Amino acid sequence: MYFKNFKLVKKTLLIFYFSKSVLVYSLLFLTLNCFSQDKLSDQKVFLITLDGLRWQELFTGADSLLLQNDQYVKHPKKLYNAYWRESSEDRRSILMPFVWKKCVKMGQIYGNRKFGSKVNLTNSMWFSYPGYNEILTGKADDKNIYSNAKTPNPNETVLEQFAKKNGSGRVAAFGSWDVFNSIVNQKRSGVYTNCGFETSSDFPLSLEEKLLNEIQQQIPSPWDSVRLDGFTHQYAKAYLKKHQPDFIFISYGETDDFAHNGDYESYLRSTKNTDALIADLWNYIENNAYYSGKTTFIITTDHGRGTTPIDSWRSHGTKIKGSDQTWIITFGNGILVKGELKIENQLYTNQIAPTIRKLFGLDQKEENGYGRPLSLN
Repeated sequence: MYFKNFKLVKKTLLIFYFSKSVLVYSLLFLTLNCFSQDKLSDQKVFLITLDGLRWQELFTGADSLLLQNDQYVKHPKKLYNAYWRESSEDRRSILMPFVWKKCVKMGQIYGNRKFGSKVNLTNSMWFSYPGYNEILTGKADDKNIYSNAKTPNPNETVLEQFAKKNGSGRVAAFGSWDVFNSIVNQKRSGVYTNCGFETSSDFPLSLEEKLLNEIQQQIPSPWDSVRLDGFTHQYAKAYLKKHQPDFIFISYGETDDFAHNGDYESYLRSTKNTDALIADLWNYIENNAYYSGKTTFIITTDHGRGTTPIDSWRSHGTKIKGSDQTWIITFGNGILVKGELKIENQLYTNQIAPTIRKLFGLDQKEENGYGRPLSLN
């Protein structure tokens, strides 16, 4: 009798300890899984573009061949004093102080071809719509995207992919160029998009948005399809304050259009101003509990520009050598600090969308032609 009871007690204890172990491991698995999901759900991304900004100005500052050329500059002496320094490191720091005094210490900068660090487009068009399609989808589409016409994008962007999984209210796009409604395919994707000379339709409007809507009509732009970047920036900030989207795309456009105008003076001033706008966004998120410590910035351009002959700096496209040469800056959450990459490497613009997919835990596109995520850590 005693032996039978002993066997029963032993069996009961074994069942108890086994059950307890299963419970502990189950709780541990659930905890780790929830932690992993929380990390993904906490991830925020700011994707920013500077339309047509050459790698030459980003990495070496003002171009000596253009800085005092009266064909492209109205105030050569003043501009020279403002932007010329003997070393390229000093020149670029004067032009883009946030990038070269802050970003470089927080992340990774690719595209300085003087060190063999290369970033290139994979599309063969080398102008804006094909470039933005490549940035936002991760794949060139020369068959369907071969002009800057306002044709709805047949391809799913990473913005749309994010909206399908997480809801359209958590993603938004803002651009100075008026073609972004088509590039994002706002109608199909449901992604809130404000671009060109659109006023805010994000009702009910905040006081900031009402004021922006009013003054945008009162301050003329030099161009008929691109508004001044200050409006794009402030519309985006107003949206950030109201909705706190997890994923936002902001495209600044002045650099490209001043270059097309042959106005190197304004091209430089706009570059410096855009650097300050990006600094303003970073300062905003660093002082916002929803974003601070959780946000990754990815900054790039849709195409390069020419260098030789000298007037080709104004242009881009398949006939302009160097138009496929771009660059990438990334910093913030999840980015290993490497600074400026001074080693030979080859990256492509089609790697940006896959990188964002990886950050958000979205499914990668495995079809031929899609890029692979960047190595961030």
